Amino acid sequence: MWLRRVFYRWMFPAALVLPLWLLIGWGVFNAGGWAFLWVLFIAIPSVLIGQIVLTLLQRARPSARETQMASWWDVLGFGIWHALTIAVGCYPQAWFALLLVAAIIVAIGLFWLMLWQLFNEARGAGGSIRFTTVTGANPGEERPQRSAPESDVFIINEKPTSEN
Repeated sequence: MWLRRVFYRWMFPAALVLPLWLLIGWGVFNAGGWAFLWVLFIAIPSVLIGQIVLTLLQRARPSARETQMASWWDVLGFGIWHALTIAVGCYPQAWFALLLVAAIIVAIGLFWLMLWQLFNEARGAGGSIRFTTVTGANPGEERPQRSAPESDVFIINEKPTSEN
């Protein structure tokens, strides 16, 4: 239980920490000039926006909001994606391409997992999500008359003026 609660609280800070790690990792592991351009213009915005979108999809689920905990699927998916993002930030020359492709595939899979969980919970609501329209009285039914002091609608009829 505590792990699921920690993952739930970690999601928004992760949107800042993971892109920052990609930038810090570039400096620590001396990745080179082209890697800096890739980090600055592609990796940081992608991870930042991706993490925020996935976090908002997670928090859109009623069960996550009520319990303030991530599901076990969330823990698994985000755990793998975050581990791969951290590994990409280490810029290992031999494994970089494989780790990057794996991180992208897991992020896309995580997006669909979040949508699947959200739709399953919405479908499982079984009609508790309803759209209603408010109409006047039912057809054929007399509307109750309100007395004058209770009325909050005033009707003012104009008298036509005669212009001769």
